[in-house]
Amino acid sequence: MNPVVTGSKDLRVWIEGAIVAALAIILSLIPLKIGSSFSVSLGMIPLTIYGIRRGLVPGLFSGLVWGLLHFATGDVTYLTVSQVLIEYVVAFTFAGFSGLFSKKIQEKNSISISSLIVSTLVGGLARYFWHFIAGVIFWGKYAMWGMSPVVFSLVMNGISCLATCGVTIGVLILLNQMMPSLFIVKK
Repeated sequence: MNPVVTGSKDLRVWIEGAIVAALAIILSLIPLKIGSSFSVSLGMIPLTIYGIRRGLVPGLFSGLVWGLLHFATGDVTYLTVSQVLIEYVVAFTFAGFSGLFSKKIQEKNSISISSLIVSTLVGGLARYFWHFIAGVIFWGKYAMWGMSPVVFSLVMNGISCLATCGVTIGVLILLNQMMPSLFIVKK
């Protein structure tokens, strides 16, 4: 295979990932916060599609860029350096785990609803695991109603995770019905 062609194809994958991260941050700016702790993160929609299309490593890259773009937009809640690193660098990078099953999906050259659901849940749970950890360590002292930090973080992040995954799954199912080629890379 010609290395120039391979290199340009790889470059297109990384550029696509950067564009997806930009779209994710734009969608993240749509105000869907309920109170101070619950939110629906629409940025998971393009990131999950990209992970399914391109795989784990590109998905992780795009998630990292999405997390870093929060700094450029000033959309960062800062308590400590370690909290910011966990919630914006690590957590958003882990959202790219939605690409974990990409190879199997691409080999079948089609995507099932169960594959959409599993990919979304893997990326969402991987991301919100880190938000949960940060919630226990850094946000637990702000727990309402005397809840323990673990319960507080589990409730707050768990509801956000379920809402985000639910919306993402719903949108991906609709997109798959309208444009299944969106999820599959043409060979």
